[in-house]
Amino acid sequence: MANALVFIDNPGASLKKSSLELLTLARQLGETAVAVNGELNDDAAATLGAYGVTAVYQPSSNDLGDYLVGPKAAYLAAAVAASGATRVLLENSPEGKEIAGRLGIKLSAGVITDVVGVEADGTAHKSVLAGSYNTSAKATTPVAVLTVKANLIEPQPADTATTPEVAKVEVPADATAAAARISSREAKPASGRPDLSEARIVVAGGRGVDGDFGPLEELADVLGAAVGASRAATDAGWIGHDAQVGQTGVTVSPQLYISAGISGAIQQKAGMQTSKVIVAINKDAESPVFEIADFGIVGDLFKVLPQATAEIKKRKG
Repeated sequence: MANALVFIDNPGASLKKSSLELLTLARQLGETAVAVNGELNDDAAATLGAYGVTAVYQPSSNDLGDYLVGPKAAYLAAAVAASGATRVLLENSPEGKEIAGRLGIKLSAGVITDVVGVEADGTAHKSVLAGSYNTSAKATTPVAVLTVKANLIEPQPADTATTPEVAKVEVPADATAAAARISSREAKPASGRPDLSEARIVVAGGRGVDGDFGPLEELADVLGAAVGASRAATDAGWIGHDAQVGQTGVTVSPQLYISAGISGAIQQKAGMQTSKVIVAINKDAESPVFEIADFGIVGDLFKVLPQATAEIKKRKG
């Protein structure tokens, strides 16, 4: 019987860093099982063993990748019953949160979102009110569902590898009978940059970029970073809405967050204040972003960023 169950949706050719972080955290809670949706290739299966996973569950029917969240929550509920897990860990993505909410209803389980740390007894730590306070929460229900922010810890394989047992889980027929399905998909153009929610470094721009994200993209590329934006920049059409960081966008917790031309209103802070190091660049010395920045530069981003890019290139040789 597992103590923790980690949900990995569409593992692909190799597991994402955020999935490896969940597996690392899960070991702190005890024996770990994984519920996988989608094809699990040999390399991904070997990685699960390296991280100490003892059991892997898969849906007995076709994978649920073409369904929205309802059938995935039903599948996870069945996997919890099969594994006996008392803690379920999911990514803190919009879909992960929705699955968690539905799963909580199915299991009458406590749900804790936006988790930034987990203790061995299941106590979860959260950063709340736009990062102004740190709180602790613990579900008193037999099963607790946690959605965990990325970039919290460095993934670490287990001391001893395992050979996970693979089992099929029956997905209730009524879960898919009338469920909404995805009718078509369109591949997003590859930028070569890391996914925003998982990136260790994020370079974000706001109203101050005045429509020109060029200097930010150049700095991001030399740092291997993702590019983010404030709502003002995405609403203006300067960059896609999938780049929006903030209360109504993506929540990020990178090791380094570079804010360029962003005022730092409360809505933006809510999406990035748990970043390990924040560097702010703004012409306005009174900008609220400097209140939370570890390092602040009062200056024109169109002068500061190219200098930083050139210096980094120079040092990298």
